[in-house]
Amino acid sequence: MTISSRVAATAIASLFLISSAFAQTPAPATPAPAAKTEKKAEKPRSAESMQCSKDADAKSLHGKERKKFMSECKKAAKDAMAKPKT
Repeated sequence: MTISSRVAATAIASLFLISSAFAQTPAPATPAPAAKTEKKAEKPRSAESMQCSKDADAKSLHGKERKKFMSECKKAAKDAMAKPKT
């Protein structure tokens, strides 16, 4: 092998090594905010909400019907709590 072919082979080999180094993606500059990666803390459910959920389960309600029922049920429960019994 002549010197020029060795130089050419070395140049080609170095191009392959350098191209793999440039192909790697750099680390992100800033990490993602913790709020996006973690779930928000859920509020504790009220007793009225739990009871309305049990009632909806008993009626096998799902989707829009369940959402409507839950809304009306919780509203009725709040109204009942607001009115003092005499």
